[in-house]
Amino acid sequence: MEESVQPADSVSVAAKTGWLTSYEQAEQKARADNKLLLLDFTGSDWCGWCIKIDKEIFSKPAFKEYATKNLVLLEIDFPMRRQIPNELKTQNNKLAEKFEIQAFPTIIVLNGSGKKVGELGYVEGGPAAFIAELEKIPKG
Repeated sequence: MEESVQPADSVSVAAKTGWLTSYEQAEQKARADNKLLLLDFTGSDWCGWCIKIDKEIFSKPAFKEYATKNLVLLEIDFPMRRQIPNELKTQNNKLAEKFEIQAFPTIIVLNGSGKKVGELGYVEGGPAAFIAELEKIPKG
């Protein structure tokens, strides 16, 4: 099976399983599926709290199951030890500027129209506590 190689496809390899890296793709999918879009602004290979949120929440089956039904996941990564393609760096920098990201991890939640409806950081208590915070965010 041959896949067409577009810039977004070539960069998605770096993202965690189930996470997109192209904002455009994620936004279209959220709109089409009528789901919230969760943007994870992370420093995946250097930020201790980012690694902690990934290990304690994002990698757990309970979160993955919830996300599959309710969210489109987008990883906005700012690694220090590994290279990411320039077009991805450019996209991530623009998004960090747009959403005024001051610290990592920052989780921005957008509705299907691309409007910011929530913002989170690390939440103690694992997937259940994080999902409970997500549930408080208005869907519309």
